[in-house]
Amino acid sequence: MTGKVRVLVVDDSAVVRQALSDILQSDPEITVIGAVPDPYAAAKRLQQEVPDVITLDVEMPRMDGITFLRKIMTQRPIPVVMCSSLVELHSETLMQALEAGAVDIILKPKLDTKQGLMEARIRICDAVKGAARARLSRGARYRTEMRPVEKKLTADAMLPPPVARQSMARTTESVVCIGASTGGTEALRVVLEALPADCPGVVVVQHMPERFTAAFAKRLNSICAVEVKEAADGDTVLRGRVLIAPGARHMLLRRSGARYHVEVRDGPLVSRHRPSVDVLFRSAAQYAGSNATGIIMTGMGDDGARGLLEMRRAGACTVAQDEATSVVFGMPKEAIGLGAAERVLPLEALAGEIQRAKPQ
Repeated sequence: MTGKVRVLVVDDSAVVRQALSDILQSDPEITVIGAVPDPYAAAKRLQQEVPDVITLDVEMPRMDGITFLRKIMTQRPIPVVMCSSLVELHSETLMQALEAGAVDIILKPKLDTKQGLMEARIRICDAVKGAARARLSRGARYRTEMRPVEKKLTADAMLPPPVARQSMARTTESVVCIGASTGGTEALRVVLEALPADCPGVVVVQHMPERFTAAFAKRLNSICAVEVKEAADGDTVLRGRVLIAPGARHMLLRRSGARYHVEVRDGPLVSRHRPSVDVLFRSAAQYAGSNATGIIMTGMGDDGARGLLEMRRAGACTVAQDEATSVVFGMPKEAIGLGAAERVLPLEALAGEIQRAKPQ
C-alpha cells in the first residue's frame, strides 16, 4: 500500500481520459489505477481492484453516469466525483447526482491556457483527495487529512489584513456568513430547508464549479422557505434571503449605512479556491464585526479557518460543524485548532443557530 489515493477514471472520450489521468498523476498523493470508456468497462475493472475514488462522466454510451452512480452507491459505496463539460445543460442531472451520493462535481479541464490548466489541476486534485476522505452514508473509509503542497495565497490577495479592532456601529440586523466545501451541497440543503422565511440574511461560499452555483441556488430556492439566489454584485443582504457566491468569483461583504450588500469580483485563487471562504469571512470581520455570525462547515483543507478567527476577534459569534456530521472534517477541524470557533455543533443544530443570530 503506497498511501496514495487510487483513482479510476470513467469517461467515453479518450482525450479527456488522458487529460484527467495526466492531471491526477501530477499530484504525488494520487495514482490512477485505470481509465475506461464506460460503466461496463468500469464494472469489470472493479472486479479486479476497488479504487478509493471514481471520477465519472455524466453522459456515456450504453449506460449514463447517474444510473451507474446509483448502482455503485447501492451495491458497493465508493466515493464518486462527477465530471461534466456542460454544466449549464446538465445542472439538473448533476443535482440528482449529488442527491444520489456523489461527493463532488468537477468540470472537465480546459487545456487552452496555462492559467486555466493550473487552476483546473488544483480543483480536480483537491476534489479527488477530498472525496477519498469522505464519510459515505454506509460507513466509507475515513482517512487522515493530507496537506496540499502547493503554495497558497491568503485573503491578503483580495483585501488588506485586519487592523486593530475598531468600534463599529451596531445595526438592528445581523448577517450570517457560511463557508463549506466537500459534502457542503447536501449539508447546506439540510440547513437552509430548516430556516423560516424571516430568518437573518445569509451569505454563503460553497466551493463549486463555475456556472453550477446558479442551478444549485435555483434548486434550493424551489424547496426552501427562504429566497435563495446566486449572488450578483451589489445584491442587498436581507432577512429571508440567502446569497450564494457564484463559482469562479470571490464574494465580499460590504456595508453602507445600516445595510449590508455583497461585492462580487474576480481575483486569484485564495486558499486554493475562488470563491474563497477566507475572503468572505475577512470582509465580514472588517465590515460587520459583532453584527455577524460565522459558520464553517464540512470540507477538505483549511479555507475559512483564518477568516473565522478574524471574525471571532472582531466580536462575531463563530461556529464550526462537528466531526460526527461532517462528510470531511477538514475545514472545521482547522478552525477549531486555531481557536476560531466559539462553539462546535452538529449539522442539525446550525439552522437554530442562524435563527438566533443577532448583533452582539
